[in-house]
Amino acid sequence: MKKIFIISILMFSFFNKTNANYEQLAYEFNFKSIDGGEINLQQYKEKVIVVVNVASRCGFTPQYEDLQSLWTNYKDKDLVVIGVPTNNFKQEPGSNKDIKDFCETNFNISFPMTEKIDVLGNNAHPFFIWAKENHGKSAIPKWNFHKIIIGKNGKIADTFASITKPSSKRFIDLIEAEIKN
Repeated sequence: MKKIFIISILMFSFFNKTNANYEQLAYEFNFKSIDGGEINLQQYKEKVIVVVNVASRCGFTPQYEDLQSLWTNYKDKDLVVIGVPTNNFKQEPGSNKDIKDFCETNFNISFPMTEKIDVLGNNAHPFFIWAKENHGKSAIPKWNFHKIIIGKNGKIADTFASITKPSSKRFIDLIEAEIKN
């Protein structure tokens, strides 16, 4: 029975990732900023990019503080943090202005933020479709504060579930390793 369990685990783990052909790199995507401007990932070429879907009314919302610290500590070391507000999990009902005011007032957020968009389903932003196609199921946000790390090569280095804090050793170790690449 133990062997069947182990074989099953191994078998299904091979099906979780799709074949990463990377016909496109992350730098080919753009977002509208929360201010109405443009966030063109091309401007962050050869930097490490942390893309995080965020929400104001989530149990993980205090991670904004860690994300701001990450941005403050590493923005001059080839890292950019991009917050992506979404209401896919019914925890971000506000307008772009409401979201921006909340983030600035409560967490003094200064890293780039996109307008509120979908990260799941038929209306998902093309970046999130690309992430799924190239990295598999682990790139699909299961909840708010899911983190996708793009290496300096424009490909997904890794993803982190909502429960992993941006201040965790495992997260910071990956960021620092990617910055050195």
